[in-house]
Amino acid sequence: MKKLPLQGLTVLEFSQYLSGPSAGLRLADLGARVIKIERPVTGDACRQLAIKNLWLGNSSLLFHTINRNKESFTADLKDPEDLKIIKQLISKADVLTHNFRPGIMEKIGLGYDSVKKINDRIIYAEISGYGKKGPWKNKPGQDLLLQSMSGLAHTSGNDDQDPVPFGIAIADIISGTHLVHGILAALIRRQKKGIGALIEVSLLESLLDFQFELLTTYFSSNQQPQRSKHSNGHTLLSAPYGIYATAEGFIAIAMVPLAKLSAALDCTALSHFIQEDAFKKRDEIKEIINQHLSQQPASFWIKKLHQYDLWAMEVLDWLQMKKEEAYKVLEMEQTVGLDEKQFLTTRCPIRINGKKLVSAKPAPLLGEQNEKIKSELFNLIA
Repeated sequence: MKKLPLQGLTVLEFSQYLSGPSAGLRLADLGARVIKIERPVTGDACRQLAIKNLWLGNSSLLFHTINRNKESFTADLKDPEDLKIIKQLISKADVLTHNFRPGIMEKIGLGYDSVKKINDRIIYAEISGYGKKGPWKNKPGQDLLLQSMSGLAHTSGNDDQDPVPFGIAIADIISGTHLVHGILAALIRRQKKGIGALIEVSLLESLLDFQFELLTTYFSSNQQPQRSKHSNGHTLLSAPYGIYATAEGFIAIAMVPLAKLSAALDCTALSHFIQEDAFKKRDEIKEIINQHLSQQPASFWIKKLHQYDLWAMEVLDWLQMKKEEAYKVLEMEQTVGLDEKQFLTTRCPIRINGKKLVSAKPAPLLGEQNEKIKSELFNLIA
């Protein structure tokens, strides 16, 4: 696409690991120039965080996944000369992001109040773990810890299981998305009124918002969420909502009237329940469904359920999903290259005017754009 919506905007990313960089990734996908400000020698700590020992060049595959389509500028923020250059960059930037603990940016003279004096139109966007106040503010803002402390781990798995975390870094991803929401809203206001903004997001607040449905119910009832004993899918929803094992494979059944489910599955035992029993007798009903579905493979049951136009699907792993035409037509994969090496990753999920947003530009080498950016600064000052 020749003209992306954020083309011409410059983002300075003082972020590492996943939450802040995931926000920068989306802004870059939308056309912004994202410059990672990294420590000399080591850079973003994620460069060395290899998952399953997967590397691309001198950095981890995970780093490349989150930081494609960006630039890298190294600076020692404790060095007065480097800090002077950074402040010059800030004076020309549109957005600054960071995910340091509260007080860190203030200590080096780059807190919002200081940055605002340099550039009063800047959108200053920060992610913390638990907010900037309170007894938790300095606790480590790590995703698994946040899932545990926010109550989220008590919503997955069955009732007899220990707390179960999400299998992905959900707090990081959601807070990064929320940061982008705030940045875009502030950019629109700046376009109208010419003023900057301070955008604040925390992993904890993002996870609490993620659970708004469950928390609202808890606030009203003062009762903890109750996972079902079998095939738990949602603590607030009645049977049959959940995932079930079959003789071969698994199926997911969503909101389905019990009478229609009984007819579709030809399950006599289910016919003894009325719809009002769906929550009161949730565990009993789910156990009957479990036993009944164990007699045939998933494909057999899905065919019968779809004949009754009921909401049910097979549970696919990634290998199975990639074979499906429905996945292929989305064209969610893109190739990113580094020298002669390439890897597949997902593209930006947004389309604009029917066009997919893709970029083959890899994550930058540490300090790769230092000379280029210094040269640009010199020309601007001159």
